[in-house]
Formats: sequence, C-alpha cells, structure tokens
Amino acid sequence: MATPAEHLRPGEWTSLEPYAQLVRSLLPRASSIAVFDSNANPRWSNDSATWPELVQAVEQSARDAAGDGASAGQLRVLEGDMPLYLCWLRDDDSRELLAIVAIQCRASGDGEHRSFSFVHALIRPALECLRRELVARHSIDLLAENLSARDRDLELVLAVSSRDGIRPGDDASALRVILENSVAHLGCALAAVLVPEKSLVLFRMAQENPADGRLLAQTHRHLLSLAQVRRDPLIMNRLAQNSALGALPYKILSCSLRSTAGRPIGIFALFRHASAADFTDRDARLVDVLTRKASMIIEASYDAMTGLLTRQAFEQRVGDLLARKEGARRFAVLYVDVDQLHLVNENFGMHVGDLMLAMLADMMRRRLPPGAVVSRISGDRFAMVMPGSLEEALELATSWCETAVQLAAVQGDERSRASLSIGVAELTGDSGELTHALAAAESACKAAKDRGRNRAEAYLAADESVVRRFTDITIAAALRGAIAEDRLRLDAQFILPLDVLHGNPPHFELLLRMIDDDGETVGPDRFLSAANRYQLMPGIDRWVIHHALAQLRPHAATIAATRAVFAINFSGQSLNDAEFADELITCIEASGLPPQALCFELTESATIANLARAEVLMRRLRKLGCGVALDDFGTGLSSLAYLRQLPVSMLKIDGSFVRDIQNDPRSESLVQAVAQLARTMQMVTVAEYVETDAIRERIAALGVDYGQGFSIGRPVPLTEVLADLPAALDRVPRLTHQPAGDPAMSLH
Repeated sequence: MATPAEHLRPGEWTSLEPYAQLVRSLLPRASSIAVFDSNANPRWSNDSATWPELVQAVEQSARDAAGDGASAGQLRVLEGDMPLYLCWLRDDDSRELLAIVAIQCRASGDGEHRSFSFVHALIRPALECLRRELVARHSIDLLAENLSARDRDLELVLAVSSRDGIRPGDDASALRVILENSVAHLGCALAAVLVPEKSLVLFRMAQENPADGRLLAQTHRHLLSLAQVRRDPLIMNRLAQNSALGALPYKILSCSLRSTAGRPIGIFALFRHASAADFTDRDARLVDVLTRKASMIIEASYDAMTGLLTRQAFEQRVGDLLARKEGARRFAVLYVDVDQLHLVNENFGMHVGDLMLAMLADMMRRRLPPGAVVSRISGDRFAMVMPGSLEEALELATSWCETAVQLAAVQGDERSRASLSIGVAELTGDSGELTHALAAAESACKAAKDRGRNRAEAYLAADESVVRRFTDITIAAALRGAIAEDRLRLDAQFILPLDVLHGNPPHFELLLRMIDDDGETVGPDRFLSAANRYQLMPGIDRWVIHHALAQLRPHAATIAATRAVFAINFSGQSLNDAEFADELITCIEASGLPPQALCFELTESATIANLARAEVLMRRLRKLGCGVALDDFGTGLSSLAYLRQLPVSMLKIDGSFVRDIQNDPRSESLVQAVAQLARTMQMVTVAEYVETDAIRERIAALGVDYGQGFSIGRPVPLTEVLADLPAALDRVPRLTHQPAGDPAMSLH
C-alpha cells in the first residue's frame, strides 16, 4: 500500500511557499527550505539548486527515520559549518513517514549551532500545519480513488480537486469550480456556499430550469441553525407543510462547512426541483468531500479571527480587480494599523485584544464600499483597495477612525478603547503597483502615528517626512536582503596626516557599501536612515566588525610595520545591546591585530544619548590599546562638558564647519578652538569634508592634525588598499612635506 506521501500527486507539492514563509518568520536564520517525500525524492524547494550533499543527507535521514519512530528529526552540519535541520513529518495513525523538511541555516558567527530540539520547538507550529495539509490532501485524494469505480463520481471529484487554471490565493475561482461542477454533475438547480462571518455568499444556478432567485434567502437561516448542531450531511427530500422551511418545491442537501478546529462556519447547500431524483447517501458522501475541499479553500483564503481575506488572497483579488480595466477607473489603497494593541493585550489579556481586532474587522466589512477588497495582512494591520479617488479614500479612512473610538472591548468593569492610524495612497491600474502603493500607504500610516494617532494621512509627494518614510520602507527590504545574501562591501578612505613633524601615523576610515540586486553600489546616504529606523544597525555593526577584522588579519605584520590605523564605526543602537561590548572586545582580542591599529568611531549624539554605556565601552577599548574617536564633533549638546569625562583619543570635526571655513569666520574660529583644545587634552583632530586643496591648506594652518575628504582621497575597496598598503603609504611623507599651497599636494 502506498504511503500518504507517495500517494500525493506531484502537483499537490507545488503550493508550499506559505509554509516556507511561516518557517522563515519563526526561524529568521533559515536560508533555504526543501521538502522531500518519504523516499527522499525532492518535491519542493525555495532554492532552484538541490545539491548532492543535501540529497545524501536527506537519504540517510530517511533511513534513520525508518528505524526511529519516536524522534522528530535530527541536526546535520554540512560543509562550511552550515547547520541542516531535518524534520520528520509522520502520519498520526500509521506513524509512517510523510515527508522530510530540510532547513538550512546560515552559520553563526561563534560556530555554535542551536540544538535540533530548540529549533524544532520554535518551528513546530509551521511543521504541524504542513503535516496536516499533507494528511488532508492525502485523505481527499484517497477518497476520490475509492470512488473511481462509480459512474461519474470520479469525474466530479477530479474536476473540483484540480488546480488547473486556478492561481494561488484565487479562492473565488476555486469555489466557483466546485459550485459549477456540483450543479452540472449532480443535476442541481442551485448550489451555494454561505459563510456569514466572512461575508461570503457564492452560488451557481443551472442554465436550464434554474431555481427561484429567492430560495437562498428563504432557507439560509434554518440551514445555518441545523449546521450548528449537525456535522453529517443533511438530506431533505420531502419538506412537510408544517416544517420550518414550509412546503418548498425543492429537495435540499446541506452540509456544514467547518474550520480546521471543527467549528461550524457556514453551509454548502444543493437544491433540486421537487420533480428531480432524490438525493442519496452517495450524493451525501460526495458533497461531504466537496464541503471539506471548500472548507480548506476558505480556511486558506480567509483569516480565522477576523474573517477577512488573507494577504495572498487579497493580492489575487486586487490583481483581478485591476485587470478588468473598466474605463479610466481610479483606485486607492488604505493601510490600517491598530494603535497600541500591545497595551490592550498587556492590561486586559490577549482575548480582549483579539475581540477588538474582530470588532474592528467587522466594522470595516460592514462599511466597505462597493467593489472594495479588504484584508488582515498581519497581526494588527489591515489593507483595503477601493475604487475611487484619493480624496474619497481619505474621507472613508477618517470615518473609520471616528467609528473605531466608539467601539470598546469590555473586560470586567474596565474598557479598552480602540483607535486607528490609517495611511492612504493612490493605486494605478497596474496590478504590479500594489506593493509600491502599499508601501506608500504604510509610510503615510506611520506619519499618522507620529502626528498623534487616531487619524488618517494621505501619501503626498510634497510631504517630505512621509516621502522619507516611504523611501526607508522600500530600501529596508533591499537592505535586509543584502545582509542575508552578504551583498555588503567595505571601502576605505585615506585620512592624511597634516603635521609630519609629529610623526602622526596615517589613518583609514572603513565605510560600508551595499550592492543592490542589479549589482550597483549603494552608499550609506541611501540606506542608513532605513537601517536606523528599522533597528537594523546592530546586525550591520556586527557584520562590519567581523568582516573588517577578518580582512585586516592577514595583513597584521604590514599594518604593524606601517603604523597604519583603521577606523571602524558602530552605532548608538549597538550600545543598547547588552552583549555587544563583550562581543566587540572578544573579537579584537582574537583578531591577532595590534590594538593600536584599530580606532572605533561613535557619533557625538549617539555617545551623549547613551553616555554611561559609551563611557564604559570606551574605557575598555582604551585599556586594550585601541583608539576611540568622537565623530561629528560640534553638532551635539554640551559637547565640551563631556570631553573631560570620556576617554576619547580623537575628535572628528563635523564637516558642516569645515566646508564653510573659507567663507564663515565663525566656522574658522570654531575649528581653530577645537584644534587647540584637543591638543591641550592630548587628543588628535580630524577635519572631515576636505573637498578642496584650499580647505586642506587652511585647516593645516589652524593646527588640525588630519584631513579627510575628496581632496585627499576617495573611498576605494578595502581589499585594494590592503593589497597595496606599503606602496600607498610610501607616498605619504613626500606628499605631506610639500610646501603649503603647492598644487602637487592633491592626492587625486
């Protein structure tokens, strides 16, 4: 007898991306996910390449699973120290292996791998959902095969089970296929699916001799009541005059639509004219199969809590809506965020927060404009696309905000009031623009929160704060992808010693670059705002530190001989990470580099905002022998008051003062004062944004120790600098000994 996994047709394995997305959300370190059947045959993967080492590991795992019925899987470590978690999915009754889910994760920086039991517990909900779907698909297909010997029953089951022509998330099309085939194959005058809590009503009538159009309205309440107490299909071939339905000239076969938890959610009902053949037990069994299929479609396309569309179904519906191209129709997107739902959950309990979400969803559904589509796209966030102008959408959003505050979820004698922040953006008639429009609406929604919450804001190109948010949202996704795919690069910019008499060693500042999907280099001015807004800086700082030390390590002897110093930046967000300081010190100690060759930069504003943590880390770095630089000096508050407290070895004068030094006497005086103060406190100074030879000559005359800018050197890849470090530094004394004002002094 075939195992459940063997029984599944190849096409049944093609819709596993939602489960992969769920696994990745639970296990962010997962880099690739593949599903194999019980014979270790690859069935689905989010990576087009399934390499031999992975296949061999899965084949061995399948053999191990056959001899171990109690374990849930195992951990293997592939070449390159890459952990591979192999999870075994089994049938509840037979305990036969259904499938093997192979999850490869990125190697951790410390070489330690999380145990299989920990990872399995983390992703168990996703694995259980996948296992249940495989078992459910198997049950439906097996029942269809058992009916294959009976007249046209097989044709009906196969017709409604086929996914041909139905796109993922296209729930309406899938349900219509079931209804149309039910009418055609079972000789019905009317077939209907009704799910009140999801505002879902779909029906199909026979082309010849259709049912009365009022039939569903006359019978649905009674049929829904019966569905609440009866799980099995209900056949009503004779309706008595005194029955609750009255003496209708129809025969009815009704089956309860149920959620995966077994809760009744609606009905699947078939109607035949009184003169037609009776419904039989065979019909009931077939309809039961169709009902389960319909329930699966509905569960996959509608959110269980709110009854609104899932994101995938929403995107499909919107695509269909835009594809109709009915004249020059205009569309708008609403992005809705429930304000401070976490406080409701903390103060009143999760069940009150869930009730609030359900009430708000019901409010949106009841006040939905004709032709609009609404979805719960994540925990406390909703999206809607509606025909109409931006002004009409903004008016609707404002009315939603006003209605929301009147709703309350009651817990005991206390009330938790709801409020919404809503962003509105225009959507063109191109379905491919939905993601772009949603991001714009999300930016406007964030602006609504910034401006006081419980309000609606429109995305307008003239609103700079909203546009900045929109840019950050779009670049943040690209940045996460670049971090995950290691598409970052370190450049180095030369910092020239201006005073050769004191023998100051040359410095380089390491600068981060991102490589986008097209292979183009993106500077930090494009992505740092997004990284700070979405708390990505701690991860970026770790990447920079680990990769910088790794690239410098092979050149330790040359660096020591040339006395070159490399400055590495880290952010204020990392100061708030309790593990960052210890991790940084450990990396430096293990690098094999002379500590005096490393200088760590922190902006003045970040230092003052995290003064206690910054001072502790600075002292640890100085004790180790590293330099500490205070970047953007002069832009923070009470700068001089903290200089005596902080163990800083270098001050980097903010470029806004240096750039105007020739035209603004105040800037010149400030630069000179900082240089004198730093020399008194035994600190060195660096002037940033030295963009012309004239500026370089002037800051040297004012006593600044170093210059940095395009007049001195442009950033180049760190690998190139290290490959030619001795030759590059041999030129420094000659260049710095040039007489003041000599044009040959330029490093361009």
